[in-house]
Amino acid sequence: MSSNLRVLIIDDHTLFRDGLQGLLERHNIDVVGSLGDGHEGIRLAQELKPDIVLLDMRMPNISGLEVLKQLQQNNFDAPIAMLTTSNDERDLVEALRNGAKGYLLKDMEPDDVVAALREIVKGETVVAPNLTQILARVVKGEPILETEPSPIDDLTPREAEILSLLAEGQSNKVIARNLGISDGTVKLHVKAILRKLNIHSRVEAAVIAVEQGLRANKKPL
Repeated sequence: MSSNLRVLIIDDHTLFRDGLQGLLERHNIDVVGSLGDGHEGIRLAQELKPDIVLLDMRMPNISGLEVLKQLQQNNFDAPIAMLTTSNDERDLVEALRNGAKGYLLKDMEPDDVVAALREIVKGETVVAPNLTQILARVVKGEPILETEPSPIDDLTPREAEILSLLAEGQSNKVIARNLGISDGTVKLHVKAILRKLNIHSRVEAAVIAVEQGLRANKKPL
């Protein structure tokens, strides 16, 4: 058996796939197969038995994640590394939790990709350098898929509406006129908003509104 690393590439972008194949071959890595169809990739992986599979995350018909799951269900025992443009935490976590041994980004330096493949085949789990903190949390079993609760979740729809108007710099009087309610009612709502958000000023409230992407509806009244 050849001592060269044997790699199967599954990626639907032909230009990228061809470039990657050339890169790997220049580093004395054997590309035993290179294709863009996930279903065919599953079949070829089991037939060719490569040392490692390089798998794109986003593909038509069947996603890289689904290919990964099916290969794992079929007891495919070679390591699988995702090679993707996505640095989204959820994609990384889903890939690792479904058995991927690598999560590499397509904008990594070529030499780093090659080095990562060799490490993965030795039994290491390797992720792109800027994602290593997330890997550390996954290894510790920390729940990182759950999103932090938004501070505005506790606001009523009317309070959220008033908060969005505060973010636009509107005064109580203008807000009251826009919403067809009294100044006193607006004041009560603003007090409730500040209390629920545990803040003390309208400026802080406006900052939170902007951070949370809260925008006033532009519907005519």
